[in-house]
Amino acid sequence: MAGSLQDQLLKAGLADTDKAKKLEKEKRKQAKVARRSGVDLGAETKEAAREALAEKARRGRELNEVRNADALRKAINAQIKQLIENHRLPRGRGDVGFNFTDGKKVKKLYITAMEQKQLAAGNLAIAKQGDQYELLPWPIAAKIAERDSSRVIVCSEAGAPDLTAEEQEWYKDYEVPDDLMW
Repeated sequence: MAGSLQDQLLKAGLADTDKAKKLEKEKRKQAKVARRSGVDLGAETKEAAREALAEKARRGRELNEVRNADALRKAINAQIKQLIENHRLPRGRGDVGFNFTDGKKVKKLYITAMEQKQLAAGNLAIAKQGDQYELLPWPIAAKIAERDSSRVIVCSEAGAPDLTAEEQEWYKDYEVPDDLMW
């Protein structure tokens, strides 16, 4: 076989003999210093490699945590969207302007007089879906609030008039799911 890589490079003219001698001298000098001080150069490189692997593993765990949190957030948003779309009350049939606050903004939703009473009594709630607002029965709004309380706007009043039996039972036809099927 041919000699070392250094010999091959010297024969091919790709390396200079003076530089090769200087590198060899420097290498021997470092080894001598390491022997005198009791430090093993191989141990330093092994330690640096272990630290690099530990750092890589830590960054991998952090990335996985971020990905898992993002996936969980997306799943919760999908559940909320499904609940809103399946249980929202029909819109566009109201003639009463109902003002409510979303954060620091005052919004207006046109609803019927019956829905206004239901909102004041706490039997209905308003849920935010994107930039739209939907009326939902309170049991559904409570399920949404469990997942993300910032998406539900409760408009009940403490001094609201009592509702009739018919007004209290208006949502009996809406089935409240115990769990969601995906």
